[in-house]
Amino acid sequence: MIHCYQFEGLNIVLDCYSGSIHMVDDVAYDMIQWYESLSAEEVIEKAIAKHNISREDAEECIADIDDLRTAGKLYAPDKYEYLARDFRKKNFKIKALCLHVAHTCNLNCSYCFASQGKYHGERAIMSYEVGKRAIDFLIENSGFHKNLDIDFFGGEPLMNWDVCKKLVEYGREQEKLHNKNIRFTLTTNGVLLNDEVTEFANREMHNVVLSLDGRKEVNDRFRVDYAGHGSYDKIVPNFQKFVAKRGNLSYYMRGTFTHFNTDFVNDIKQMLDLGFTELSMEPVVTDPSSPSAITKEDLPVIFAQYEELARLMVQRHKEGRPFTFYHYMLDLTCGPCIYKRIAGCGAGTEYLAVTPWGDLYPCHQFVGDQAYKMGSIYEGVTNLEYQNRFACCNAYSRPECKDCWAKLYCSGGCAANSYHASGDINGIYEMGCDIFRKRIECAIAVKLLTSGLDQPGK
Repeated sequence: MIHCYQFEGLNIVLDCYSGSIHMVDDVAYDMIQWYESLSAEEVIEKAIAKHNISREDAEECIADIDDLRTAGKLYAPDKYEYLARDFRKKNFKIKALCLHVAHTCNLNCSYCFASQGKYHGERAIMSYEVGKRAIDFLIENSGFHKNLDIDFFGGEPLMNWDVCKKLVEYGREQEKLHNKNIRFTLTTNGVLLNDEVTEFANREMHNVVLSLDGRKEVNDRFRVDYAGHGSYDKIVPNFQKFVAKRGNLSYYMRGTFTHFNTDFVNDIKQMLDLGFTELSMEPVVTDPSSPSAITKEDLPVIFAQYEELARLMVQRHKEGRPFTFYHYMLDLTCGPCIYKRIAGCGAGTEYLAVTPWGDLYPCHQFVGDQAYKMGSIYEGVTNLEYQNRFACCNAYSRPECKDCWAKLYCSGGCAANSYHASGDINGIYEMGCDIFRKRIECAIAVKLLTSGLDQPGK
């Protein structure tokens, strides 16, 4: 399977199963697309007629295409479906937990998938005892995994900050005893971010995710407190101080774009102007009937925005002012192994979310849906039927993915998004698929244009 597209004067051909990427001239671009459905002579004749080239040039081009096919770099066969069938079933070892240390929040964002941090239930905070048991559960069930991940999540985890600190201390003790390496992450809206939190996070947190939607008017449309006051003026100075002290340690600004700010590149530019260079901007996850939900009619604007973002990244790279955009982070030479590409994030198998009282869910987006309760940190995973369903959820489990050129980049997509869109974790979120494919096209183009690989001879 191949995928051909054009961006900023580049003719790009992606060979889906080998991962090879080719930048070609106009003649080769057409001939590659005709090659599989026409005979060699028909391809040559069409190329001569359309591009006014000599037979010798056309024959030379088709010989090059033949060589690439023989080398497995064009029209490579799909050799991976058999790997997908049982891979997760053999790996029920947990390596990551999302600890919901606070089912409460000091903001009242109307688009919040977590129902303002309550997850459609009661407000609650996690006790130290529950968190401690969660860490023990992770280590006990981690098997061969040495590197383990714990995300302090909410709601707003800084509303339970003392417990977070004590859990980090406990985790540091336990990792030494069990020969593990625990990487902690904090996700925060920034309202309670202060010098003490900053100092601790910069010492102990592998990554920190900071929530900001961009321009003041965009951020303050939804990210408001319970009195209806916008959060921008409060959180931006906190974030700027934090990032200034963060140095070279990992962080990223996590924004959300909705139907009301489909021109989200302007929000990214605002973040850049504020001094932030590690950025993410995600489409809203909400009920399709919500006024903020992305619609089909929004897609052409969103696609154009992703293209504008790609051009902005290339331009700033040339100016020596690069920035990172989370969804354009793509390694074309040493990316995820084929097992990861097939199996995806590991929700429900390698990754679980833990509620304040210790219940287990496949990931944070399923929390509160009792049908998807997997067990508890005390009993372990008891919902084996659903665990097996998630183990079988991959790039090959959805019929709609069969002929999709991007399936080894998205691994079949987000199970939670599929469930919320279709009622089935093996369904698809069609708009999410459209958006993802556009992002991958742009990500590849950015990589080519900023690495010098678009130059002749590279």
